Amino acid sequence: MKLRYRFLGILFFLLAMTIHGQELSVLANNFIETLSPELKAETLMNLDNEERLKFNFVPIKRKGVTFKDFNETQKEAAIALLKASLSTDGYKKTVAITQLENVLIVLENNELKMPDGSPMRDPLNYHFLVFKDKSNDTFWGWSFEGHHISLNFIAQENKILSSTPSFLGSNPAIVPSGPHKGKEVLKEESEMGFKLVNALSNEQLNKALISSQAPRDIISGTRISAENLEPYGISYAELSTSQQKALKDLIHVYINNYESEFEKSFWDKINTSGVEGLSFAWAGSLTPGKAHYYRIQSPVILIEYDNTQNNANHVHTVVRDLSNDFGSDVLKAHYEESHKH
Repeated sequence: MKLRYRFLGILFFLLAMTIHGQELSVLANNFIETLSPELKAETLMNLDNEERLKFNFVPIKRKGVTFKDFNETQKEAAIALLKASLSTDGYKKTVAITQLENVLIVLENNELKMPDGSPMRDPLNYHFLVFKDKSNDTFWGWSFEGHHISLNFIAQENKILSSTPSFLGSNPAIVPSGPHKGKEVLKEESEMGFKLVNALSNEQLNKALISSQAPRDIISGTRISAENLEPYGISYAELSTSQQKALKDLIHVYINNYESEFEKSFWDKINTSGVEGLSFAWAGSLTPGKAHYYRIQSPVILIEYDNTQNNANHVHTVVRDLSNDFGSDVLKAHYEESHKH
């Protein structure tokens, strides 16, 4: 337990630090160079390794190194890479989700175990993998994954080209007791969803409400390739001006988790594809405290939010880029160009 609190102290300290001006690729190389040969062998993989396309958000056995493997220098280097790859809000949410593992340890009396007998809830059990392109070292990627977090990045040198799929979850959604009682990590995602659905007229709600029952989980699941889901709900064009703004504001909550340049490029992609292609669908309760679900989609993006488990106190959210998850589009173009020479 002392190690966990020491780790949290490092996170809070680094949260106050600034790393602006440091290049992403430099931070990645700095992290790799802190590792021993043994840890480096567990961390580095080829960009075409199938492990890069594995996407999950439950406590399972994973490849890669974790905070449990790191000394202080390695922790700091790993966190610097994580922080540079996200916005301030995205980083704060990610850190807060890892801290919820300590809440679950108390709520579950530390009884849940992995198949190997290790604790299922562990704020240090988050895995890093770095992927290199053996044919072109300007393309690279990395992932950070564990319980309720899956972040996947593809970059060309210092520019992030893909940050999806990205999954953030929260259990409990609202901490029910203890020193962190009332803490709600994904609060905006919940409140702004309810704000939008309850701003709809009865006629609009008839189009947006796709089911009186919320699905048990996000429908896109952990599939490598995501696609639009039916029914679509209500279209952007069928919303009033204020409702359209509320929908864009809700999308912003998710896109704002990304590093600023990638956030801008993702917004540009959504706008270029046509905001009129956006739709909003809701299922389940229209009031907090009961199972509910919503999704936002267009030809290029799918966002899902689900809060049904643990008496509707357990949130799952995901963002999928329908044209470039795992950097599939940019890497395809890169490999096709490479084969011309």
